[in-house]
Amino acid sequence: MNTLPEHLRYAGLSPSQQRSVFSQMVLESPMLADALHRLRDLGGKASESWLVSGALYNTIWNRLTGRPNLHGIKDLDIIYFDDSDLSWEAEDAVIARGAEVFRGFPLPVEIRNQARVHLWFEKRFGQPYPPLRSATESIERYSTIAHCVGARLAKDGETAEDGLIIHAPFGLDDIFSFRIRPNRAIDNRQTHEIKAARALQFWPELTVQGWDASE
Repeated sequence: MNTLPEHLRYAGLSPSQQRSVFSQMVLESPMLADALHRLRDLGGKASESWLVSGALYNTIWNRLTGRPNLHGIKDLDIIYFDDSDLSWEAEDAVIARGAEVFRGFPLPVEIRNQARVHLWFEKRFGQPYPPLRSATESIERYSTIAHCVGARLAKDGETAEDGLIIHAPFGLDDIFSFRIRPNRAIDNRQTHEIKAARALQFWPELTVQGWDASE
């Protein structure tokens, strides 16, 4: 009888089981728990903020492979949505406030207003980017399915397992399956390939599906 490697022990479980395991692992990470609590202090226009992508799924991979907590994690990505003021000055004010909130944090912190992404994305990446309507909509466009995840602490009146709100539009199985699979919501080929190559250097257990591969 073939058995899965230990690091894949949660692959293929039901979505509810995977969300429960994910919540537990995130909240048991001192770094992520600290980040999530600090995130609440951003306030203002950034009150609907999310911790997204790398720090989350990298933490799961490190936990499941027995690697150090910060192994391969280069920064902390935080997104929010404020379409009432699309100026760089308004976003910069939130970034400055975030620098105070996250003073002493062990990783660099990047904070971005998702209402502004369409203003700079094409110049930076060479591809058009339709304006977003919410912070969570941006998560649905990340280059790789495993990257499409965000989390924040539940607010008063919100119901969430262990108090953690998770936005994972494609589920969590790609994370628990150590699978790098393209999300073709927009043409993110270059980002997918660059990030996949980097991830393999830190987590060789990963399997990578190329941009042109069939499902």
